[in-house]
Amino acid sequence: MPLVRVDIKKHSDPTFAKRIGEQIYAAMRSTINVPEHDNFQILNERDGEHFIFDPQYLGIQRSDQLVIIQITLNEGRTLEQKKVLYQTIAQNLNAQLGIRLEDVFINLVEVKKENWSFGNGIAQYAS
Repeated sequence: MPLVRVDIKKHSDPTFAKRIGEQIYAAMRSTINVPEHDNFQILNERDGEHFIFDPQYLGIQRSDQLVIIQITLNEGRTLEQKKVLYQTIAQNLNAQLGIRLEDVFINLVEVKKENWSFGNGIAQYAS
């Protein structure tokens, strides 16, 4: 059950954020075994004053087209799965939307399964 949050600078194409989300979902399905229909995303477009980042941190040259992706998911994926996920997301965004690899920033937040309620006030994954 990943919850994906994407933040980008306001884009002229009103479908751009949604298309980013589609690529992220496809990457999660192919790399970390996210099931069909398990697609929950919050897509945000920000003006420049509310989208702050360092353009050179760790020697990576970022542009105003930076995409910040935060994925909250159940703990338990291996380091290798995470690395493949990062690479697949970045490559898909580059190939499909022309987003530079340097402009893909990804953060995973791992939580225990009991930290989710999918509705009805019930912790569906709690044992």
